[in-house]
Amino acid sequence: MIGYVTLGTNDLEKAASFYDQLLAEIGASRMMEMEKFIAWGTEPGAPMLAAIKPFNDEPATVGNGVMVSLYMTDTDKVDSLHKKALELGSQDEGAPGARGDGSFYGGYFRDLDGNKLCAFHISEPG
Repeated sequence: MIGYVTLGTNDLEKAASFYDQLLAEIGASRMMEMEKFIAWGTEPGAPMLAAIKPFNDEPATVGNGVMVSLYMTDTDKVDSLHKKALELGSQDEGAPGARGDGSFYGGYFRDLDGNKLCAFHISEPG
C-alpha cells in the first residue's frame, strides 16, 4: 500500500551519505534522484524511503509522533541496522529488544536531521 515515505532534510548531501551507508546494510540503493529528492529501495515497485528538501523551501522540521519503521527479516538484522545507525552518528531512541508480548522486536534511532526510525521484526507469538 505504501509507495514511498519522505523524510525532510536541511542538508541533502549529508542525508544522502547517511542513507547510502545505512540502507546498504539491508540491500537498498538509490532508485530515484532529483535536485531536492533522493529515494532508496530494494527493487522497482517496492516501497522506498526518501530524503527531501521541502518543496516550499522552508526549513525541514521533525514531526512529533512521526516515525518510519523498516521491516527486517530477522532480529539479527534489527541489531545490525540499529548498530550501523549509531555508528553513522544517529541518536539512540531505544535499544533493540522485544516489546509487548515478545513477538515484536525493534530498535529505534533518529537520523542526522532528527527523524525517528525503527528497525523491526515480528515473529510468531509463542
